[in-house]
Amino acid sequence: MLITLEGIEGAGKSSQVQAAVAFVRAAGRACVATREPGATDLGRRIRRILLDPACAGIDPGAELLLYLADRVEHVQRVIRPALARGQVVICDRYVDATLAYQGAARGLGAELIERLHAIVLGDWRPGLTLLIDIPVEVGLARAWGAVDRGERSGAETRFENEDKDFHERVRRGYLDLAAREPARYCVIDGNRPPGEVARDIQAAIAGRLHIPCPDRGGNG
Repeated sequence: MLITLEGIEGAGKSSQVQAAVAFVRAAGRACVATREPGATDLGRRIRRILLDPACAGIDPGAELLLYLADRVEHVQRVIRPALARGQVVICDRYVDATLAYQGAARGLGAELIERLHAIVLGDWRPGLTLLIDIPVEVGLARAWGAVDRGERSGAETRFENEDKDFHERVRRGYLDLAAREPARYCVIDGNRPPGEVARDIQAAIAGRLHIPCPDRGGNG
């Protein structure tokens, strides 16, 4: 099964992906972590362009096609082979990120993006999408704090440099997607301690994979 984690900048997806993979492996299931953009050799080159603040003026259509190129390579070289081996794949961002960022925030619309993905990827939808939802101001403060502490590279801050209205559109785009597909989406309050967020994520994964649910006690 493909499981994806989504959210605005600073939502905490990357650390939660690692916790989720450890949880699934502890339950005896083979599991791999991956991310977009940048999970392949070509993808890493594309990532440098997409996240570089110097590329702030890139046309939204060109931005969309770069993400699509990264995704096709990622699906063909990483995701589909892992699924064929019977592994659970947990991915930090996937198609829903494009629908929220380029579709909603950039104004390209969902129809174009879904049509392009259907052409090159066929059935692209994950089995479960976990949306870590936080207020924009909280997410951006976290993201820039990580850059200031050296935990993230300042060379990958093109989206952090967008104005607040852009990030509000991204957040609304995600929540609209979740409302459209409640059977696939699980919205998780990310404005809490990481341990509490992790337990909710793990409970949702446990329910979908039919593995033991984590202990819900304590505050983490």
